[in-house]
Amino acid sequence: MANTETKTVLVTGAAGFVGTPVVARLLEHGVRVRAVVHRAEAAPGAEAVPADLAQPGSLAGLCRGVDAVVHLASRIGGTEQECRAVNTRGTAALVAEAHRAGVRRFVQLGTAAVYGEGPHRGPAEGGLAEAPGSVTSATRLAGERLVLAAGGTVVRPHLVFGRGDRWVIPSLVSLLARMPHWVDGGRARISMLSVDALAGALAELALSPHKAPGVLHAAHPEPVTARELVCTVTQALGLPQPQGETDVRGALDLLEAGAGPDATLRRRLSLLAVDHWYDSSRLWDVLRSLPGAAFSEAFSPYADWYRAELTV
Repeated sequence: MANTETKTVLVTGAAGFVGTPVVARLLEHGVRVRAVVHRAEAAPGAEAVPADLAQPGSLAGLCRGVDAVVHLASRIGGTEQECRAVNTRGTAALVAEAHRAGVRRFVQLGTAAVYGEGPHRGPAEGGLAEAPGSVTSATRLAGERLVLAAGGTVVRPHLVFGRGDRWVIPSLVSLLARMPHWVDGGRARISMLSVDALAGALAELALSPHKAPGVLHAAHPEPVTARELVCTVTQALGLPQPQGETDVRGALDLLEAGAGPDATLRRRLSLLAVDHWYDSSRLWDVLRSLPGAAFSEAFSPYADWYRAELTV
């Protein structure tokens, strides 16, 4: 990385799942961190600045004296109006504020969900049409396009796991409780990345002397099979493994028989049944940061945290 002694980086979503390790990584490099917080507290050592993306006036002056912006905050779920206020209009206001302040580097955390349901089998950036299937994804995509138009970088992971994860592994465990069978033999391949590897990549993109504008996929180079994912998680957390086989249609029938049609259950099923893996070689080619170990090894340091959280 470049000399970071005099750099100031603004981080939105600084107290969130990804924001917490990003701030920690930046502080380790001696960077001054201006942490934008909404309801939570900033990490010790960071300058906490209260602001609300849904209230553009609260962003005034936020980027003054800043060398780079790492935009991690987003609205997940809620009405279209609520999502648009944060993900689209809030991002537009932040981009404009950064431009006024002369900020040269803008990195946004996006999502591979903008590509829709799949299957997706190893496409590189630009190789897939964007077809968001939810209000959250559609409004986030609109925000991403504003960042890209301004010359920024958008990093799109698929599934991120690790300390602070409230969705990926908890959703998988919840699904396994209702779907105790292997779906299509567990052959689906899935892009995953640890939150710490993602944080390292985002921090380096903010600090590197070399810009990497455009979209970058963020995933471990080796996609995980659904069988490896399930076996790793169940063994680490002491949970029963699936027994027997079914196909996607049979799995949907079983899920809906117990709960009725449910879009959330169908999305969770895609974790096990549908290929969602992406070529992330461009990201790792431009960084010194590494994607870390493969999933079965990378999950181990987080197992105790997940056990405690899932017990609660």
